[in-house]
Amino acid sequence: MGEYGDGKVTVHVPVPATPDGCPALVLNADFRPLSYYPLSLWSWQDAIKAVFLDRVNIVSEYDTAVRSPTFEMRLPSVVSLKTYVQPSRHPAFTRFNVFLRDRFSCQYCGSHEDLTFDHLIPRSKGGQTTWENVVTACSPCNLRKGNRMPRDIDMWPMQMPYAPSVHDLHQNGRLFPPNYLHESWLDYLYWDVELEP
Repeated sequence: MGEYGDGKVTVHVPVPATPDGCPALVLNADFRPLSYYPLSLWSWQDAIKAVFLDRVNIVSEYDTAVRSPTFEMRLPSVVSLKTYVQPSRHPAFTRFNVFLRDRFSCQYCGSHEDLTFDHLIPRSKGGQTTWENVVTACSPCNLRKGNRMPRDIDMWPMQMPYAPSVHDLHQNGRLFPPNYLHESWLDYLYWDVELEP
């Protein structure tokens, strides 16, 4: 185990053999991930650079080290920013964030395949491209609804569209963990999970 400038002891954890398999989870100064989806990860190179620039604290380390003729350092597996970054209050209105709000499922049939988005009130009838009028839809449902109003075809979304908060998107992002989650990250990813006795 090693100590760093703030006197906190870091934890060493097993890791894949190559440095490229050693991304660092990036936490805000309050020890919450900067984002859940996509998960806030830095390459080992970016993490080490941030350490040398004194922008982060090392919270946890891999067993793998990088070496030069005069230097050796274990790769960080979790780092926390020294300065708190205020999260944006309003997420960007993007196709991806609409999908994330709707949990990557068609709001008409629940399908997770061939997703696009649908204007609840069609643009030809004055509908706007806004959070409150756009829903995730699979291509077949989008085609079936076409240019009609929901009441005309009795096709209503399971959840009416709304402008999500960053918190809403973070909560939904937790439902879609990446393929690889290192054990040293787990304590920082699921704040609301009940701890086992």
